[in-house]
Amino acid sequence: MDAAFTAEQDEIRRTLRELLGKRSGPDEVKAAVRTAPGYDRELWQLLAHRLGLPGLALPEEAGGVGCGLTELVLACEETGRTLTPSPLLATSLLAAPLIAALGTTEQRARLLPALAAGALTAALVVPGTALSTALDLTADSAPGAWAGGGRAGGVQARPTPAEQAGGGEPDRPGARDGAAVGDGAGARDGAGAWRLYGEAAQVLDGHSADLLVVAAHTGGFARGRAQLFLVRADAAGVVRARQTALDETRPQGRVQLRDVPAELLGSDDEADVCAALAGTGRGAAAALAAEAAGAAGQALARTVEYVRTREQFGRPVGSFQAVKHRLADVYVQVQAARSAAYYAAWDPGQGGLALAQALEALRTAASEAVQLHGGIGFTWEHDAHLYFKRAAADELLFGPVHRLRAHAADRAGLFAAAPGSPPTTVPATVPTTVPATVPTAGPAGSGEERVAV
Repeated sequence: MDAAFTAEQDEIRRTLRELLGKRSGPDEVKAAVRTAPGYDRELWQLLAHRLGLPGLALPEEAGGVGCGLTELVLACEETGRTLTPSPLLATSLLAAPLIAALGTTEQRARLLPALAAGALTAALVVPGTALSTALDLTADSAPGAWAGGGRAGGVQARPTPAEQAGGGEPDRPGARDGAAVGDGAGARDGAGAWRLYGEAAQVLDGHSADLLVVAAHTGGFARGRAQLFLVRADAAGVVRARQTALDETRPQGRVQLRDVPAELLGSDDEADVCAALAGTGRGAAAALAAEAAGAAGQALARTVEYVRTREQFGRPVGSFQAVKHRLADVYVQVQAARSAAYYAAWDPGQGGLALAQALEALRTAASEAVQLHGGIGFTWEHDAHLYFKRAAADELLFGPVHRLRAHAADRAGLFAAAPGSPPTTVPATVPTTVPATVPTAGPAGSGEERVAV
């Protein structure tokens, strides 16, 4: 196997880094997050037209570039370096793969070219904090669990009278609200055959996306199941508002659905939906890992640059051995996270472990950046806090790290008991405290590799 990147992949990385270096510096990022959508629309269109970024991993017959997950991972590493706010995560990593996997031929032909061209943005609406569960990252995507439950909460779906009767157009006022999602030309088969009601918070780009892919519970409580539906963001009954988020570079919104017409995405087989969500989660985890590794690498680079010039006691801060050791530890973590992300691009099944490694590296790099920048690093206005907030917010959205690793271990059966073996129990005589004579581990950071400061 040749693990080296191709010339085309290196060119994608180089071009994107050059463009973002000019258009997405810290000042531009801070200005973009304060706009209504939370990102620079002009930059998003530039990325779509020049690089085809929204459709990088979509096939050419769907209007995409025809590359694969590896190219998207490299692109996400570059957007992570600059913390560029964009609809890339919600549109290209979450919504588009679900439409490609579950959508009917007509749905894919209607929606994917617009998503690939950047003309249409989308968001995955999962109630509550169940996004990581729905994507099979921290727990099994149990039927119905990621849609908010059946009796109350989340989003509920019910068929229209016409659908219950066996087909036809909804025989109720406002039936034309069921025009096909993404197309104002009129109603199509299945469009508007369902009505959704409920609420979901903390939806990535939920306040600005043009298309909503909504996880909803159908069938009541006793025989309920979870399905995915397509909803036009401008449909009657959709109420959206931007929420205050810890990480402003990942804008989030609250979505309320008040008897909104919806279109079932693909079939009504819940097993297919869970499988598609799990597959989407694996690819998204690999891209998120690369994004976090890129952010961690940039946080480290800025810290190294600062300690080279900042003087204390008549000498650069970076000349102190303790500072060198701390930065060397961060460097090792960042390189391990980058390698794990690249491996996950080749084997998406390892996306969860790669994401855990990258989130941990980003948290460490951001914390050290705040610490080693001294008094100025503790101010909210400093750029180091952009990376610190990204590290904390990503763990809240897709982690935490220990659950990502625990779920990966459960799937691999690392701690499964051997057939016929008795259950493992803890004797009652085992002490609950550590004796004072037990030696503790020494400090980390004894490796030979160092960061030049």
